[in-house]
Amino acid sequence: MTENRDEFDTEKIVAFWLTEADEALNVATHLVEKGDYSYALFFGHLAIEKLLKALYASHIGEHAPYSHNLLRLAKAAELELDDTRTEALITITAFNIEARYPDVKRAFRAKCTVEYTEQQMVEIKELFKWLRSRVQ
Repeated sequence: MTENRDEFDTEKIVAFWLTEADEALNVATHLVEKGDYSYALFFGHLAIEKLLKALYASHIGEHAPYSHNLLRLAKAAELELDDTRTEALITITAFNIEARYPDVKRAFRAKCTVEYTEQQMVEIKELFKWLRSRVQ
């Protein structure tokens, strides 16, 4: 859907995505507490994705592209990324695919140990905090 920039309510759209991102991160945290690690990482991905969509709306003044690829969203939002954050986005993007599709879900679940999940959640929360600080 293409909108006239004058009709785009940036504040409203950014607030929507920020609320969605916060809720997804809360769900991820609850899922870790319940021991549902693969879905915790999936919701961690959603939290970062929604935050990137808030950044896109804030920086570009349009609706974010329909994409689950975090690196692509970050580049579209014109974020400057170092190698560490680029790698984190690539890793976290994989959680969307690995938790969603039955043919890879079982292998992903086996990889999602307590230690692995806790390490990844630290990365997700650090990236979340950094991205959140960039929303205008």
